[in-house]
Amino acid sequence: MMKVNELMSALNLKLLTPNVSLTGEIKGGYASDLLSNVMGQAQPKMVWVTMQGHQNVAAVASLIGLAAVIVAGGAPVGEDTLAKAELNEVVIFSTSMPAFEVVGKIYSLGV
Repeated sequence: MMKVNELMSALNLKLLTPNVSLTGEIKGGYASDLLSNVMGQAQPKMVWVTMQGHQNVAAVASLIGLAAVIVAGGAPVGEDTLAKAELNEVVIFSTSMPAFEVVGKIYSLGV
């Protein structure tokens, strides 16, 4: 099983929440920009790939107990989002890679 810090290294992701532990396990992945879809379909310990960077992303990730969020495509992430994420122990990464490429790489790593 892959850990969050291993995924960060493997994909060269930029960590946006440095005060949150990276030792959590990843048990799958989910990709969507529709928050209600993520709330209904994603499972705890999944990594979520999205282009959304507003603070509701941190709230949804915390509610579900996701392992991490990857904001793809170089999309901006608000400071309020990062503050909420750190408060709720949510790992948020960013990358300039398109979401399709991120998901493919995560899949190829066996997640």
